[in-house]
Amino acid sequence: MSDKSISIIKSELSSCKETDLQNFINEYGSDARDGVKKLVLSAEKKKTAYETELARMHEMFHYERMYSEKKYIAGLDEVGRGPLAGPVVTCAVILKRPCNILYINDSKQLSAAKRDELYDILTKEALDYSIGIMDNEVIDDINILEATKKAMEMSVNGLKIKPDQLFIDALKLENIKIDQRSIIKGDAKSASIAAASIIAKVYRDRMMEEYDKKYPGYGFAKNKGYGSADHIKAIKELGPCPIHRRSFIGNFI
Repeated sequence: MSDKSISIIKSELSSCKETDLQNFINEYGSDARDGVKKLVLSAEKKKTAYETELARMHEMFHYERMYSEKKYIAGLDEVGRGPLAGPVVTCAVILKRPCNILYINDSKQLSAAKRDELYDILTKEALDYSIGIMDNEVIDDINILEATKKAMEMSVNGLKIKPDQLFIDALKLENIKIDQRSIIKGDAKSASIAAASIIAKVYRDRMMEEYDKKYPGYGFAKNKGYGSADHIKAIKELGPCPIHRRSFIGNFI
């Protein structure tokens, strides 16, 4: 509701003649005036929340403003470094500037429903994005850190638009010859990195839900491959399946 609408309702309530008010009450019920007051308060509350979110998003673009001379900034993040099963998934995403998408945040701070909603918006509205995947066999072969870097390199190389600046959550890619800024806890500080974290998270979660159908009994749809008590119990009872990371589950088999 606009400021003007709120102002009009307030004005009508305060200047309403008794006969007009009675007609209003007769038409809409005895609680009509209280209902309109609640509507005004609700609108004002929503307006305050909206203004708070605008201010938060302004801060989330702090690093992007610092590098305003760069034409294409790609944010990179990963999901899945800690699980006992499944791949590590990364995303590189180039947002439009200015970007008018609200609620972009570290994927861990968002509900599953909000992540799904933002995934659909981001993958539609971003200038470009690309996914990188390294499976459990690669992770076992070269370790999770190097596998994460390889997945990030895949993400960058998969972009149709070549970025001239990378924002990366706490890592540096030695094999990529593009200017890079490593930002500690970047998914909470940079909108570009946060957007990458959301896309990567939803993409990997959906992969694990499909793996749950292929390898039932481990609860992948729920635990997403992480070491929950039920997942560890299933490994001990069923043994590992083809997507388990052998280098991560040595204590359970």
